[in-house]
Amino acid sequence: MNKGKKYQESAKLIDKTKLYETEEALDMVCKTSKAKFDETVEVHIKLGVDSRHADQQVRGAVVLPHGTGKTVRTLVFAKGDKAKDAEAAGADYVGAEDMVTKITSENWFEFDVVIATPDMMGVIGRLGKVLGPKGLMPNPKAGTVTMDVAKAVEEAKAGKIEYRLDKQNIIHCPVGKASFGAQKLTENLDALMTAVVKAKPAAAKGQYIKSCAVASTMGPGVKVNAAKYL
Repeated sequence: MNKGKKYQESAKLIDKTKLYETEEALDMVCKTSKAKFDETVEVHIKLGVDSRHADQQVRGAVVLPHGTGKTVRTLVFAKGDKAKDAEAAGADYVGAEDMVTKITSENWFEFDVVIATPDMMGVIGRLGKVLGPKGLMPNPKAGTVTMDVAKAVEEAKAGKIEYRLDKQNIIHCPVGKASFGAQKLTENLDALMTAVVKAKPAAAKGQYIKSCAVASTMGPGVKVNAAKYL
C-alpha cells in the first residue's frame, strides 16, 4: 500500500527501533499530524492474555481527564422517573420500545453511546445483532447498564471511553485530538493505561503489556515505553 508524501515525510522523523517515553511519543504524534482536519489520536495496546478464555477478558471504562474532543450523542433506554433523570442530565435521546422500533425499522444510528436501566435489557436484547457488532450494546462492566442513568450520561458526555480486547488481544482506544497537545494527551493516556493495568485478569501469566503504540488518524505509529505503567 503506497503511503502519501506527507506520511512518508512524517515517518522519517520517527525512530522505528526506539521506545519513546509517553509525552515524547505523543509530541511526535502531534508534530507528524499533517492532515487538514483535527486528527484523532489513538493508542493500540497489545496484551499478554488470551481473549478466547472468559477468565482472561479485559474490559472496562474510564473517564479521560480531558475528554476525547468529540461530541458524544447518548441514547438512554429507561421509563418513568429514570427517563426524566436521563433527560435532565442532557441525554440526546430517551425512550423504550419506541427506540427499538426506530432502530430496527429505520436503520437509525444517530448515537454514540447506549445506556440502559437493568429492567430494559430484555427489550434491548432484540437489538443485540445490530448493536453488538458496532460495540454499542450496553454492558454493566462499562457502566452503561445502571440505575444511575444521570451519572452515566454525564460521564459519557465528559469523555468516558470503553476499552475492550479484540480477537488479536489488542485494545484500540481514542485518547483525544492532535490539537490537545502532548501534555493533555499524556494525562489522558496515563488514565487509560492505569485502568487497563488495574483490570489485569488474575489468570494472566507472563508479560501483561506486550507493546503499546500511539498514532494520529493519518499519521505513522510511535512505539511507547509502557514500563512505567507496570
